[in-house]
Amino acid sequence: MIRKDKCKSIVALAVNHAAGRADEIEVTITGNDIATSRFACNGMTQNQCPERISVSVLVRKDGRQARQETEDYSAEGIRQVVDGALAAAALMEPEENLLPMPGAALVDELARRAGAKALRRYHSKTALMSASDRADCVRAMIDVGKKHGLTASGVYATGSWFVAIGNSLGVFQYHHESSAECSVTMEGPTSSGWDKAHATDARDFDPVQVAQNAAQTCLRGANPTELQPGHYTVVLAPSAVLDLVSSLWGDFGGTSVIDQLSSLTGKVGTKLFGDNITVIDDVYHRLQAGAPFDGEGLPRTRVTLIDRGVVTGLVHSRTSAAKLGVCPTGHSLQQPSSAGEAASNVVISGGTTSIEDMVKRVKKGVYVTRVWYIRTVDPETVLLTGMTRDGTFLILDGAIAGPVKNFRFNVSMHELLRNVLAIGPAVRAAGEEGGPEVVPALLVANFNFTEVTKF
Repeated sequence: MIRKDKCKSIVALAVNHAAGRADEIEVTITGNDIATSRFACNGMTQNQCPERISVSVLVRKDGRQARQETEDYSAEGIRQVVDGALAAAALMEPEENLLPMPGAALVDELARRAGAKALRRYHSKTALMSASDRADCVRAMIDVGKKHGLTASGVYATGSWFVAIGNSLGVFQYHHESSAECSVTMEGPTSSGWDKAHATDARDFDPVQVAQNAAQTCLRGANPTELQPGHYTVVLAPSAVLDLVSSLWGDFGGTSVIDQLSSLTGKVGTKLFGDNITVIDDVYHRLQAGAPFDGEGLPRTRVTLIDRGVVTGLVHSRTSAAKLGVCPTGHSLQQPSSAGEAASNVVISGGTTSIEDMVKRVKKGVYVTRVWYIRTVDPETVLLTGMTRDGTFLILDGAIAGPVKNFRFNVSMHELLRNVLAIGPAVRAAGEEGGPEVVPALLVANFNFTEVTKF
């Protein structure tokens, strides 16, 4: 992996090589060495440890810009990618209203306003975990499946990644972070169970516990019966909440609102959701992960997106902020980008109701542990379709009555967040449709199951 000083030298080399030929230049260096151990059918199937480092160069000249990328970060490789970007920029049409790249003074001022602080998200024991260490964890997870007569499959991945951004106006940012992820599926003759965890420190979760959670769901879900589709009160586990509501966060981008692609266009300041729904974007939250700066090197600012049901804020790149006459929030994607920016450290404020207590409140409903294959039906209300999977259960008279076959559903995220009856503690949840975020379990009324499956 490339450390901070080496990244600085690469940026300096690129800036010096472009001097006199480019008006501005930005260099982004990214890399990761996350190793993955995969297992299936109660046996190890693959262990891979790739290391990929990429250098991306954006140059601007006379209102024209172009970006090129290389994996050759030798001195000659850097010179070649700068030359290529300059040649490509010369072929582009000039762009109107192209903002100059941010300077160090702007970054310092925004950092002061944001209360920026150092983040310690690199843990050497996680970053340097060996294949043998992961194999021991995989063996223990497989043993859980064998103990219960189940078939275990999944992944256990550890390592680290980094990002560095520098430009010709004196900006330089660097972030190095470790990562650990564990996903386990347990299968029996008539059922399956799944669980997943992610953290910057592998000590923050127990792979064996993840396997046990998946195994217990599988065992509990054996021999499911068929329940008629319809509108039910549902208990959604945190991973199910994550994979549903992650479809909404792109609508909080300023560019999306400006382009009228967001379901929130014209609705900022409007009460769209329940009084019990508050959502922030906060890179400094103790359960969050990621770099404290955006794709242009600006520090991330804590933004309240929803305050007690009212849409109160958007995230902004410098471009969307300039168009709307507001301050950038440090959420820019790598530019140029048609999407502009993204909410990337979402935290849904939690409550105090446990899943067990949610179940006790339900006369007749469904407990959903996982959803998958989520697709958007109507962007205006963020109406989604998808399916339940790996553990769906009937609730009767305040207790889990037994497993049921999976459903297809159609649910609007606007409606879902208006129909929340109770909220659990916020936890770091991992899913498949969206990246890990901090979300609670939810008790939701009027969840629309449209069809029942055969499994």
